[in-house]
Parts: sequence; structure tokens; C-alpha cells
Amino acid sequence: MLMLSPAVRVFLCAQPTDMRRSFDRLAEMARSVIAQDPFSGHLFVFFNRPRDRVKILFWDRSGFCLYYKRLERGAFRLPKIEGGCAEVEAAELTLILEGIDLAGSTRRPRFEFAAKV
Repeated sequence: MLMLSPAVRVFLCAQPTDMRRSFDRLAEMARSVIAQDPFSGHLFVFFNRPRDRVKILFWDRSGFCLYYKRLERGAFRLPKIEGGCAEVEAAELTLILEGIDLAGSTRRPRFEFAAKV
């Protein structure tokens, strides 16, 4: 189980990634494709072409960490991504990793501002 803070930024790479890539080449993709600093502590998420495998790269102040998941059946469902990458919330990443299609889900408001009269 991957526990994420709601404050963490998560970037999805839209283009299929060779899952043989490891730390350095994924960090280079974070720089070139996603246009973010891989040493920032953000999460960079890469999927293979059939979308049955995912790698998540992040920097934890002492080195790169790599989370890797392979599905035995099915594929990860990604939101529509314009361009090379998209930023999603930590909760949305958790839903994607659990196999929930974000297109069919709705976000309900958690609070409302009281109208001043």
C-alpha cells in the first residue's frame, strides 16, 4: 500500500515507457517529458504500452525510490491526458492504482462556504 500526503504533487506521463528503464533514465524522462525536477520530491508515474505495469519514481532526500506494480489481469485506466503529461491529486493516483476508472467517478464537495447575508 502506498501512503501519500494530500500535499504531494503527482505527475503522470502519457507516453508509454519501457519498463526496463531504471532510476537514471526515468529521472531523465521526468526532466525532458514531464519538464519537472526529479529531485523535487514529487512523484513521477510511468506506464507501459498495455498499461498493465506502472513505475513511480520519487526522491526521498537520500536517494531515488522506485515503486513498481504489475497487474495480473486488466489494465490501469488513466484520465484523458492532453500533451505529454498531467498532474493528478494523490487520491486520484490511489484510485488509479486500485483499478478504479476516474471517468466514471464523481468528486463530491466536502464543504461549502456559508454565504454572508
